[in-house]
Amino acid sequence: MNKASLSLLSDVPRGSRIVVAMSGGVDSSVAAALMVEAGYDVAGITLQLYDHGAAIDRKGACCAGQDIRDARAVADKLGIPHYVLDYETRFRQSVMEEFADAYARGETPVPCIRCNQTVKFRDLLTTAKDLGAAALVTGHYVRRAIGSEGPELHAAADSTKDQSYFLFATTAEQLSYLRFPLGDLTKSETRDLAARHGLVVAAKPDSQDICFVPNGSYARIVERLRPDAMEPGEIVDLQGRALGQHNGIARFTIGQRKGLGLGAETSDSAPLYVVRLDVTKRQVVVGPREALATEAVSLKECNWLFACNENQALRVAVKLRNMAMPMGATLYLQDNGLARVVLDMPQDGISAGQACVVYAVDANGQVSSRVLGGGWISAAERAVVAA
Repeated sequence: MNKASLSLLSDVPRGSRIVVAMSGGVDSSVAAALMVEAGYDVAGITLQLYDHGAAIDRKGACCAGQDIRDARAVADKLGIPHYVLDYETRFRQSVMEEFADAYARGETPVPCIRCNQTVKFRDLLTTAKDLGAAALVTGHYVRRAIGSEGPELHAAADSTKDQSYFLFATTAEQLSYLRFPLGDLTKSETRDLAARHGLVVAAKPDSQDICFVPNGSYARIVERLRPDAMEPGEIVDLQGRALGQHNGIARFTIGQRKGLGLGAETSDSAPLYVVRLDVTKRQVVVGPREALATEAVSLKECNWLFACNENQALRVAVKLRNMAMPMGATLYLQDNGLARVVLDMPQDGISAGQACVVYAVDANGQVSSRVLGGGWISAAERAVVAA
């Protein structure tokens, strides 16, 4: 038995029904193969998340038409039943509409987290239980461990593939039911396993795009769902002086430098960055790079995977972007699912709508693999305040 399957055998008896979320990619396909190899009664479920016509033969995105066909081919190879569930309405309401709303509010959303939080780890998990499954298995690169307080979420052994940032909103109850057999593997090991099992997806490229955003053009999605977010307005400096015009706040993100269209209209030769989006005034506020420096963030909709008390202060490490290294910070817990995080070092370009994921640190300040939880950024406190 390989190392990816061993951790599942301790608390899920062989022969138990297991549902595997099969996206059609190599990771979830290998997760399914490992469960079959381990002796479980496996069923694969693939979610149809958006319009069938738009999904046909798209490359580089998950949940496309070809992905469904690939998932079915893998299930046939493994000899397991495979079901395609139409979650298009749920996905539109929980992910796509929220995505458009966030941009209309001047925020920078992370739709993959919302998808995991709602459609996959809420709705699909309920479906798996309805099918009598003892666990829901996914191909995410994270690890699940049992600690003194129950199940814990840990970053993957391979830091280059770790997906813990995208799973911070997983609740303790959900974590007790989920299993992640790839958490101890590297990507090359996963592909080797796919080849050994004769899976057609062994060499399939990884997903790169947000599945419902064709060619990375998020503005087209926002324009279709929230046309008001594309109304024109002014580009102003920190003092409120008009520098130019824009064709929709939703086309801009905090920290953006290129594509401002100011040209020679600026009197200062120093580069300008988007530092704030004023939805009420329909203004894009620009300033020097130092105006992007964020010293603290306020969090909402927090989810914690440890026994915590309100008004508690903890030394932690946080990630404010998926690809960022965890950095030192102090977490101040509040009531009503709120928190505040003060960063040890200011960070540039942090925006409301992004996620702040919290990791434990040891007594020496070394970052642990354990995910303590996190929240959605509701406000970023700048060192230089935009007017």
